Amino acid sequence: MGIIPGQSLFEILCRLLYCRRLISFKEVIMKAKRKKNKLYSFWFVVPSLVIFGIFFLYPIVTSLYYSMTVWNFDSATFCGLDNYIMFFSENSLSSSIVHTLIYAFCTSALKVLIAFFIAIFLCSKIRTKGFIRSAVFFPNLVSTMAVGLTFSALMHPTKGLFNMALQAVGFAPVNFLGDMNLALYSVIATDVWKGLSISVVIYIAGVQSIDGTYYEAASIDGANGWQKLKNITLPLVAPSQNSIIILSLIGGLRSFDLIWGMTGGGPGFATDVMASVIYKEYAYGFYGLSTAGNVIMLVLISCIAFPLQHFLMKREEAIQ
Repeated sequence: MGIIPGQSLFEILCRLLYCRRLISFKEVIMKAKRKKNKLYSFWFVVPSLVIFGIFFLYPIVTSLYYSMTVWNFDSATFCGLDNYIMFFSENSLSSSIVHTLIYAFCTSALKVLIAFFIAIFLCSKIRTKGFIRSAVFFPNLVSTMAVGLTFSALMHPTKGLFNMALQAVGFAPVNFLGDMNLALYSVIATDVWKGLSISVVIYIAGVQSIDGTYYEAASIDGANGWQKLKNITLPLVAPSQNSIIILSLIGGLRSFDLIWGMTGGGPGFATDVMASVIYKEYAYGFYGLSTAGNVIMLVLISCIAFPLQHFLMKREEAIQ
């Protein structure tokens, strides 16, 4: 604002007050617009928050309450931590936690390792890689329960195809699903066969996204195939590998249908995992104990998945 010669002090003060009013009025308008924009964005989040609260937060809170009660569909009696104490004190229940961890870590490790080499093979220059990719992906098209029933028949101790093949080459038959020391690992092998397809597809996408100039530069420097695999492919495929680790590990921790289709948790409690124990307790009418098992499984998965994801993200950032 310029000062005009000849203006009185009163006129100058009036002009200053008028400009300040205009500036303050503009600031009020701008603040109102910013507030309106924030509210406008907030309304887009409200439907998701409502759905998240109804279908996730509310069930968790109610499950935590009902896990400390003896309840049925008519009434609930508060019992404190008795359900949790029983879950950890009963060997048939507490052993399911150990089986779940063995199952999850074994299936995840095998999928990560085997799928990587299959993906490398299918990304090489072979003529039939399209057909092989289709064959590798085929197990994912079959329902898990159907795979479980099929492999339980294939692993039959006397009439199964696997034992007939072993006997044909002079070996004794193996009771894959009847031996308490072998049954869980037989189910693990079946799960790996079933779940390799998705892992291979994720790995293939990661390998094909690598810029070919890295390999060209490595070839110029005289690197062999193993050196390229170790120093280029393996570090740059880390994002895909991290996804496979998280997905396969969480899937293994909450696995149910394949185990139920193959063994039903038997023989005895040899293949019972947390999901199958929870199902059995609910079927027997021990609803509070079953709910406590659900809470324990939620805590177990959270305590493993979140720190592992944080560690993998840190490792990925360090590599990049």
